[in-house]
Amino acid sequence: MIEPKLLILDEPGEGIQPNIVAQIGQVIRQLIKEDGLTVLLVEQKLPFARKYADRFVIMDRGRPVAKGEISELSNELIKQHLTV
Repeated sequence: MIEPKLLILDEPGEGIQPNIVAQIGQVIRQLIKEDGLTVLLVEQKLPFARKYADRFVIMDRGRPVAKGEISELSNELIKQHLTV
């Protein structure tokens, strides 16, 4: 695909060694900054999401139940929607 506008990544670091996961995150940031690419990151690992995402949406059964700036992703929201 030439000059995409959107990149969808589903758990890009799953099963990858940690130093490569960090490189993946850096490439994501580079694509956003230098190419103006929008990245939809589907991720269960909160540290990765918090480090590389700007905004979040928590979904339950296909419906959004919380959303906002990544800085607004509180421990209360995590406990309410993401803990088992």
